[in-house]
Amino acid sequence: MPITEQQVRDVLQQIHFPGYSRDIVSFGFVQSIAVRNGSNIEVALQINSRDPAVAGQLQRKVETSLRDLPCVGHVEIRLSAPSPAPPPGVPTPQRIEGVGRVIAVGSGKGGVGKSTVAVNLACALHQQGLRVGLLDADIYGPTIPKMLGTLDEPTVVNEQIVPVEKYGLRLMSMALLLDPTQAVIWRGPMIMKALQQFCHDVRWGALDVLLVDLPPGTGDAQISLSQLLALDGGVIVTTPQEVAMEVVRRGLTMFEKVNVRILGLVENMSYYLCPHCGQRDEIFGHNTTRREAERLGVAFLGEIPLNSEIRACGDRGEPVVLAQPGSATALAFRRCAETVWKQLS
Repeated sequence: MPITEQQVRDVLQQIHFPGYSRDIVSFGFVQSIAVRNGSNIEVALQINSRDPAVAGQLQRKVETSLRDLPCVGHVEIRLSAPSPAPPPGVPTPQRIEGVGRVIAVGSGKGGVGKSTVAVNLACALHQQGLRVGLLDADIYGPTIPKMLGTLDEPTVVNEQIVPVEKYGLRLMSMALLLDPTQAVIWRGPMIMKALQQFCHDVRWGALDVLLVDLPPGTGDAQISLSQLLALDGGVIVTTPQEVAMEVVRRGLTMFEKVNVRILGLVENMSYYLCPHCGQRDEIFGHNTTRREAERLGVAFLGEIPLNSEIRACGDRGEPVVLAQPGSATALAFRRCAETVWKQLS
């Protein structure tokens, strides 16, 4: 039987863009499909990605998948990787001089422990020997300085803000600039300006990785940041409840729409381990995030237990990764950090 264009399209719809749940057809990367003499296949791909390796990776994946079709003959994949200009009025995302990788840590809703995960991931990455910065992009409710036990004011040198250093991390947050009792009541343009200063008016210096703790939700701050800063990947933090998976999908869609690769999902408050008897109790559910990651075609980065010490350490400004380095909780954060870095590498 001769091969049809629909058969070719069906194969291409099974190929996901790296780090995303969407396939290359729905992304619009397949420009044309042609079948010659019933067996020879020609496909034109136009790949838009900040990572130059992605185009070649997809080209090889497409060719390998099409060669598995029965009675296939010659397979030709034509590839182009343009760099289209952004729409009028939309800024081009910029890289920060001296910063190797930038990771956004986000969630579709509040209360899932996103900032706690961001702080401990940063500390765990630093323990791997990396130079790490932490940007608290939650303008309305910044909590990172409290969790790191510092409210030192940053200095200004040659019109650039010098970030505060704590536990080997370089830190910038709105909480370091305002009175703790002062509420931030700003509209979108003011948030955009603040984030622009945090990204490009801060002397971050040489960093291997900068973690950005996003505010919860999918609003102005997330969109503004993706327009200002070239992000290398996004980490989504969630809890195990089935109802939380809808929120995960919203967060994933947000990253997809701003063309940010999904590094994976972190399941926080995954289980409770009794300190007396050692019994494990999945209070909020079991394996829901892992199953959702498999369904969405993204990595499952790890399980973080529900532990009173995480809260206590955060309250006194000493992340659990540092305060209790030999604990199961610290080990879980370190494994998660190793997986994140492996995804980037």
